[in-house]
This record gives sequence, structure tokens and C-alpha cells, in this order.
Amino acid sequence: MEPVKMIPYISSTIWGGRRLIEEYGVRTDKENAAEAWVLSCHPNGCGVIAGSALDGRTLRSVYEEDPSICGTRGAKFREFPILIKFIDARDNLSIQVHPDEEYARRVEHGAGKTECWYILDADEGAQLALGFKRAIDRETFRASIADNTLMDYVQKVDVHKGDFFFIESGTLHAICKGVLLAEVQQNSDTTYRVYDYDRRGADGKPRALHVDKAVDVTNTTPYTPVVPSEADKARFNTPQRTLLTCCELFSVCRVDCRGEYADAVTAESFVSLLVLEGSGTFTCGKTAFPLCKGESVFIPAGAGDYAVRGEIELLETRI
Repeated sequence: MEPVKMIPYISSTIWGGRRLIEEYGVRTDKENAAEAWVLSCHPNGCGVIAGSALDGRTLRSVYEEDPSICGTRGAKFREFPILIKFIDARDNLSIQVHPDEEYARRVEHGAGKTECWYILDADEGAQLALGFKRAIDRETFRASIADNTLMDYVQKVDVHKGDFFFIESGTLHAICKGVLLAEVQQNSDTTYRVYDYDRRGADGKPRALHVDKAVDVTNTTPYTPVVPSEADKARFNTPQRTLLTCCELFSVCRVDCRGEYADAVTAESFVSLLVLEGSGTFTCGKTAFPLCKGESVFIPAGAGDYAVRGEIELLETRI
């Protein structure tokens, strides 16, 4: 398999905006583009390959035929391990939590969800909901949901362009209105809502809450930022590349290319490149194509040396 561009699956929701359509080249007939799943093998929204001999096929179908495109590190996962998105929050997302791997496998028969966010833009005064102002017990958590006082306990964090947040499974959280971000997460679509501003869905009914499961999995303590170790930064950082996070699930770097950026894709892992700003060109072996803002490139494991040229900012992800 040669490196390919991906056509994202688009999700339209009651809180989504149109910036991905107007500024990031996302194409859709839907009312808005709340989420663009720019690298996805999830059955709820598979990415489609654009160009090459695989044009029009889902990445999921190619992976199922040949899991080696994921790399040797992929052998420890039951399915394609990650999902990468753009998210445009025109309005507040629900206050929610995701289960860890053990709970998700036992209860949902699927993957848990740890994720991370790189903030692409944020309105003046925009915030995130992250964890609790102070530690509380599960009984207090449940009672606060029932009597509509949950937001008295939830911590709000001011957010700005260029900020980064690692959100471990079990962390109560929400993206609030006016935030545009890129998300790298486990390959999961399991979400437990606990508060949704009394909104109603397209059917006119209140959107479902998942209180019992949320109480089971939520870490009812303040949010603690996770920063890369000095050893990990030494492994990844270069004058053009900055490590944002490195965990057992994925590593994510910001790449600031001013002229040329070159690296290699080993047999250990594929590489995903997501264009955040600017434009340029991509080359790997005999494969070459232009790059522009909003595009997603999947480079299969073992592809070897590649280069990006131009004035361009990238999010680079590996497992």
C-alpha cells in the first residue's frame, strides 16, 4: 500500500458549526460539519481512500485484508487502534465521560476511549469542562445529576489557540462553544452523557443520559494535566517537531515545516499527517501529491522515508 489521502466521514449534530466546510475544505451536503473523522476505521463512520489503486475503498476494508499496514505495534490491538477528528463546536457539547478499556470490553464489547485535543482556534472567553473543582464521592456525583447541580462541581478551563489537553478515560469533560480542535483518540464511539443543557434531539425528545454507567466509570477528582517525560521529548523533539503526548496508545507531535520536513515510517507503526495550516507537497518513494489545509494523509507502516515541503503545520500521529 502506498501513502494515500483520506476522505473523512462527516457527522452533523445540534451543536456543530460550518467552519470545517468554509475553512478546511470539508465537503458535505449535511447542515453542518460538527465532526470530520479524518482517519477512521470505525463502523459508525469509515474514512474513504482518495486516489491510488485503492481509490474509493474504506481504510477499514484495506486494514481487514492486511493488518500489517498498521505496523508491528498494531498487533497488540484487537482492531485499528485510533480515530482522528476535527471538531467544530458552535455550541456546547454535553458533559460526558468515556469508559476505560476494561469496562468498555466487559459492558459495551468495544474499545475504551482515551483522547487528546489540540486547539486550532477558540473564541474570546472560550472554555472546556475538565474534571471537578474538588474531589467528591460517587453519591454526591449521582445526586448532583439528579438535582441539576452538577455544573456547580465541574471545573471550567479557559482555552486558547495552540493549547493541548490529554483526556484519560474516566475524565468528565466537554468541549464548550467557540472551540475548534483536532482530536486523536482510541477507536471508540462510546460516550456517556450526564448533562445536556435540557436540549432536545431531532425527534423532539430530550437526548438520552447514561447516569448509571457514568457513575461507574468517572474519576470524581480534579483534572491533572499530563506532560511528556524528558526521555520521550528527547526521542521525538527536533527543531521542527514538538512532542505533545506519548502514551501506550499513541504519540502525537506538532510539526512546523518552513521549507522541508523529512522523516521515516518504520515497520513499527503507520504515520498519520493532518494538515492544520498552510500548503505544500508530500513525497514518499514514487508517490507525490499536493497538500492543503484540512487534508489527511495515511502512510502505511514500513513506507520508509517521506518529505513534506512548503509552509505548513501538521499534526503527526503514530501508535
